[in-house]
Amino acid sequence: MSHTHEAGWAHAPGALRGPAWLREPSDPNALVPQLWSHHAEKRDGVLTLAGVPAGSIAVEHGTPAYVLDEDDFRARARAFRDGFAGYDVYYAGKAFLCTAVARWIAEEGLHLDVCSGGELTVAERAGFPMERVGFHGNNKSLGELERAVTLGVGRIIVDSFDEIDRLAAVTHELGRDAAVMVRVTAGVEAHTHEYIATAHEDQKFGFSINAGDAFEAVLRVLAAPGLRLQGLHSHIGSQIFDTSGFEVAARRVLALHERVATELDVVMPEMDLGGGFGIAYTTQDEPAEPAILAAGITRIVEQECRGRGIAVPQLSVEPGRAIVGPSVCTLYSVGTVKPVTLDAGAVRTYVSVDGGMSDNIRTALYDADYSCTLASRASQAPPVLGRVVGKHCEAGDIVVKDEFVPGDIAAGDLLAVPGTGAYCRSMASNYNHALRPPVIAVRDGVARVIVRRETEDDLLATDVGDER
Repeated sequence: MSHTHEAGWAHAPGALRGPAWLREPSDPNALVPQLWSHHAEKRDGVLTLAGVPAGSIAVEHGTPAYVLDEDDFRARARAFRDGFAGYDVYYAGKAFLCTAVARWIAEEGLHLDVCSGGELTVAERAGFPMERVGFHGNNKSLGELERAVTLGVGRIIVDSFDEIDRLAAVTHELGRDAAVMVRVTAGVEAHTHEYIATAHEDQKFGFSINAGDAFEAVLRVLAAPGLRLQGLHSHIGSQIFDTSGFEVAARRVLALHERVATELDVVMPEMDLGGGFGIAYTTQDEPAEPAILAAGITRIVEQECRGRGIAVPQLSVEPGRAIVGPSVCTLYSVGTVKPVTLDAGAVRTYVSVDGGMSDNIRTALYDADYSCTLASRASQAPPVLGRVVGKHCEAGDIVVKDEFVPGDIAAGDLLAVPGTGAYCRSMASNYNHALRPPVIAVRDGVARVIVRRETEDDLLATDVGDER
């Protein structure tokens, strides 16, 4: 029950056929394992997550709800920690962060990357070791920098000349040093959506290596008494499945690393190659295991360093989606089912659920693909091609663009969408004054709330009215 990007439709009277890549499931009551957490299974058609039936989660906690498999999350974190042995592995908190997740990351021995004052607040509230925190962001405020330096954040990734000056002023004012990495753009075009490719030149992140800005940034950091230059940082994009992009980026970043050592007699101790490792949203996606990615990246860096006659710096990477993405699914309740007749008598079945773009904006924003499954019962009905849509007043409010669903799907059924751990809750909104869903952690047959559902009081808390 999965697919990839649309490639055109073949119409037949009375039915809507999918493109060649979309096939009817051989067993509509089965799961495609690579799309789900390791502890998701179907029992008599009912989805269970770490031993907890989807129906019991819906009854106790309502829908929509994000369901996070804690053991799966921890296992994926360990897989990156162990697969990238010798690296500093930073969990990218922007994918999804709450205090419970921050504590799990700390317990599993990973570092944490944050990119806002709010994310830093979560890390502080969770008691995360600040020396293991990296602070990203292309426009950090003066207050955010002051707080990061005061807390002793392990490294700050600078992204502009303004920020270098601002951070230097902060360290002088506070009488404290700050460890700094310089974010660079390597001119690599990652094979991903334009909005999540971050290493090409025409975008907001980093200093251009080609234009000479990156070398100038290094000079300015070295000239600032309160800044300690740790190394260069490169991030080429997101949802990446192979190491080819990392190879080009590493070569260009290491060339700059060597230039700094040769011309300035400064050997930077670290280098960060970023994250962006992909996950399987559909059967068309084939992500590599962390150990395989690590072997490929290590080989690339070691060969390049050997060719240049330089030592291999301390390396770091920043997985986020690849850890939390598959660990979460979203549960929805079906509200309406509407067969819509299209051209030439073709029919598409619209399945409306009680969430939508307020809890998963990625389909509308990135043209992202998702899969789904009937979660509350078995069905022997022939599958029909459906589109899962939300309840918002927006034509683009689509959760799953095209998926085979049971022909008898009806109001009251539960539907589950896998792979929603990354950027769904993080980018959730109150569009149409919707209440953001809870995050329910499941483990060993027990479900518990780690982020509660918003209430109408939460919704109105900042609405001060018009008192005169």
